[in-house]
Amino acid sequence: MIVWVNGAFGSGKTTLVDEVRRRWPEALVYDPEMVGYVLREIVEVPTGDFQDLRLWRRQVADLAVALVEEYRRPVLVPMTLVDPGYTAEIFGVLEGAGVTVHHFFLTVSEDELVRRIDGRSFTPDDPERDERVRRWCKSRIQVCVASMETLPGGTVFLDGARSPGLLADDVLTRVGSHP
Repeated sequence: MIVWVNGAFGSGKTTLVDEVRRRWPEALVYDPEMVGYVLREIVEVPTGDFQDLRLWRRQVADLAVALVEEYRRPVLVPMTLVDPGYTAEIFGVLEGAGVTVHHFFLTVSEDELVRRIDGRSFTPDDPERDERVRRWCKSRIQVCVASMETLPGGTVFLDGARSPGLLADDVLTRVGSHP
């Protein structure tokens, strides 16, 4: 089983996954962003967004399937994925491999997203890069909010303003693994 936690940058995906993992220790955490970082070291990313690389999408889906098949444990995935074509491509591979996907999307107001993004430090040793990352994250808010209408059927929308503990309760109950 895969529990995919989606939402805009700053919506609390990683925080929620960390809380779910704490309560569900057998689950693995898989961050597809790491695949993007590796690919950036190998190939050019013309658009600046590694999700635009077909190879990223293939590797993300294939590694997720392999983790489930190899370790027979649930996999928690905190990743913003809002392009409908990319979502269909990745989820199609997962479902085609017989992997159950529980898809959650954290909703947070735009003002709160900006506040959270402004309060984060992505690269503390490089303030200029830190600011570029913040600008990029904020520039994606509208796309993320608009994507809610195109997400796959069965997506569960969660109020990202709620506490990580309450959100984790919801996720664990919905996937049938509440301790």
